[in-house]
Amino acid sequence: MDTPKISRRGFLGGSAAAVASLALAACSSNSGEEKKEGEEKPFTPQTDFSETTGDKLKITTLSENTNTGHESLSAEFGFCALIELGDSKVLFDTAKKGDFIEHAQELHADIANTKMIVLSHAHYDHCGGLMKYLNMFDGKGRTLYLKDCFFDGATEKYYDDIAGQKLDFTDGTPGYFNIGIKFDQKDVEATGAKVEYMTGDSMELAPGITLYGNFVRNPLDPKMLIKNDKGEYIIDNFDEEVAISVETSKGIIVVSGCSHTGIENIVKAIKDRTGKDVYAVIGGFHLLDATEKQIQNSIDTFSGLGVSHMGVSHCIGEKAKKMFCEQLPDIAFVNTTGSVFEMK
Repeated sequence: MDTPKISRRGFLGGSAAAVASLALAACSSNSGEEKKEGEEKPFTPQTDFSETTGDKLKITTLSENTNTGHESLSAEFGFCALIELGDSKVLFDTAKKGDFIEHAQELHADIANTKMIVLSHAHYDHCGGLMKYLNMFDGKGRTLYLKDCFFDGATEKYYDDIAGQKLDFTDGTPGYFNIGIKFDQKDVEATGAKVEYMTGDSMELAPGITLYGNFVRNPLDPKMLIKNDKGEYIIDNFDEEVAISVETSKGIIVVSGCSHTGIENIVKAIKDRTGKDVYAVIGGFHLLDATEKQIQNSIDTFSGLGVSHMGVSHCIGEKAKKMFCEQLPDIAFVNTTGSVFEMK
């Protein structure tokens, strides 16, 4: 069997030998610079991954909070990715407002002929571009796949900002901020699109592509809330959250939107249910508000799971991103707007 060819665009260059020896230095600092004593070396993240394996898999991140290495694209808060396996295409999440549509055109990603759409959970930064997409390309012939409880309380999801941070969805003062969605099933169907619900733990979308849900997390994040009919703010258990697994010759690829139910929980659950090794994990890790100890626990967990590649994204937070890339330089890479993960 031929040795797999691996490259990381936007960072590596030079001869084939150089590429082979440096290909897995995913998030290392600038290798040509001498670090002076007491001086921190510049942090230079990796953004792309390509490997020759015989699989016809391509995951293009169309929108994410940052655009490192792809500055011609905008940095749109949220997450959106086009998953292609052979002839099957799935649009996974639609970010905040629909910039992914223009990004797809520049990246030559065929979202016009994508018939399957998945929304990972009911937050604006993962669902905000859906209606723009369906209205622009026509919903006829397209199916939106959701967990069966997706629309339960979907417009009444809130973030409790105790500290008064200035985030995309807060104004810098303490309070409750709505982070839910502004459409329902009727709005989707009015475009001609169908809505299909997953009622169990999993649903096959296409050969090799499966949707998973019913993830359990304990404890839940006390800052993520739903306002009930009585006007009370209660902790959101994210029953609607789903993730995707893609089968490859190296193992399964897990793609997650925000991982509110815990990225480790999601990956472990899919690994246990499939009985297969997890080769790569891509998407939001939701470690933005995590302590250093919690981040370290996550890193240690993934080190023990034997995951070969991790494309950290969106809600991971700068501290966690840096820790993952520094401690797992052969595994972690920064998955940003325009990033491509390819096994061809």
